Amino acid sequence: MGLLSNRISRGSLKPGDHIYSWRTAYVYAHHGIYVGDNKVIHFTRQGQEVGTGTVLDILLTSSGPRQPPVPCTTCTQHENDRGVSSSCLDCFLSGGVLYRFEYSVNPALFLAKARGGTCTLAVSDSDEIVVHRATQLLNNGFGCYNVFKNNCEDFAIYCKTGLLVVYEGTIGRSGQAASIIGGPLAAVLSTPLYLVTTNVYGMTATAIGVYCASRYAADIGMRRDVVKVTVEDLTSRLTTGVIQVMETSDPPLAIPVRC
Repeated sequence: MGLLSNRISRGSLKPGDHIYSWRTAYVYAHHGIYVGDNKVIHFTRQGQEVGTGTVLDILLTSSGPRQPPVPCTTCTQHENDRGVSSSCLDCFLSGGVLYRFEYSVNPALFLAKARGGTCTLAVSDSDEIVVHRATQLLNNGFGCYNVFKNNCEDFAIYCKTGLLVVYEGTIGRSGQAASIIGGPLAAVLSTPLYLVTTNVYGMTATAIGVYCASRYAADIGMRRDVVKVTVEDLTSRLTTGVIQVMETSDPPLAIPVRC
């Protein structure tokens, strides 16, 4: 992995890779799991790569993916009612550049990345297990899409690690979501410095420090509010469409219910 970029060539792809591609103006990245044979399994909100169900979607979708120049003759299944879809690599990239999400990075390299959603301190499971999870979720879904709690990056991270967030209502595993929340948090927490100093460099350094600390603490590899859940257990609960929390867990485990 490079310090500035995780860009890779198609020739270096292998089944089980967590890949992503930045969309227009680098507003967001779309994530998925490469499963081989030029296929990617990924998670969307009713066909939209991002979405909140609010007016904010106007801004998000205006930076959406570019369509391939010609109709795809490879993809036969674009989207199912579960939100998880399988598409060819070209359709997944939608004209964008291919990047690989990195696991087991050291803290210094993690913090050197100014923006979340490119790497994690967490350890990935074997490629075979990752592909198995992605395939199971393609057939059974991954619950209700939520841009902050259960998005395409959360899907890919679960496939790689098997980790789910314990408490309902907290942010998901997505590094992009942590960055979005971490920026305003840093600004708010550094604002009181105006009362004691007008040194812009000091305030900037404090804001950057708070931002980095929030990203580090929210990373899936550092959090203590996650537990490992087998894909068979997850999908069996999701298919009922009614279980939102595993009450038998201690503490109760939040499950992304089916929409």
